[in-house]
Amino acid sequence: MARTTHSVCRLCRREKTKLMLKGDRCLSARCAITKKRDIPGPKNRRMKQLSEFGVQLREKQKVKRVYGVLERQFRNMYREATRRKGITGEDLLKMLEMRLDNVVYRLGLAKSRAQARQFVTHGHILINGKKVSIPSRQVLIDDVIEYHAKSKDRPVMKELAENVKTEYLSPWLSYDAATQKGKVIAFPRREHIDFPVTEQLIIELYSK
Repeated sequence: MARTTHSVCRLCRREKTKLMLKGDRCLSARCAITKKRDIPGPKNRRMKQLSEFGVQLREKQKVKRVYGVLERQFRNMYREATRRKGITGEDLLKMLEMRLDNVVYRLGLAKSRAQARQFVTHGHILINGKKVSIPSRQVLIDDVIEYHAKSKDRPVMKELAENVKTEYLSPWLSYDAATQKGKVIAFPRREHIDFPVTEQLIIELYSK
């Protein structure tokens, strides 16, 4: 898996929006978007008006960075979305939302998608009682997600599991605080995507 070696806050500044790559820090006064509104790079560099291709590319890059996927993964998901009967752009976003690492993050069992991917790859996450170590795994309706029994006593995970705010969960997810288990109860809808994205620009980019 490719790794970002520089500050991920630069990615938010480049896309001029909060990508929520650092969890709670993105909501605090320390957020790079709050402190530095300019894009990274030389201060004397003149910003050119983006072409149609440039606008489409920036939209694609933004979505890739939000979900932490590589170009090949993203393109394969686009191809799968085109084979489905629904609206291609919406199907693409729904597939990204149904990734295991995103579901772990949405449930509040990780502070960010990057942390969720780490939990999954290290074997801390179970689906229906079985360990899964593939972050890109597509979850299904009625799948139950929880920490591995050996991981529940770890301070970080114990704190996360005990402080899940069920009132802020996406409507397609549920969480049982007593058993510390999350469940997928429906497929996500377009209105459940909580960051600004114009998916049609991505479809136009790939359909050229």
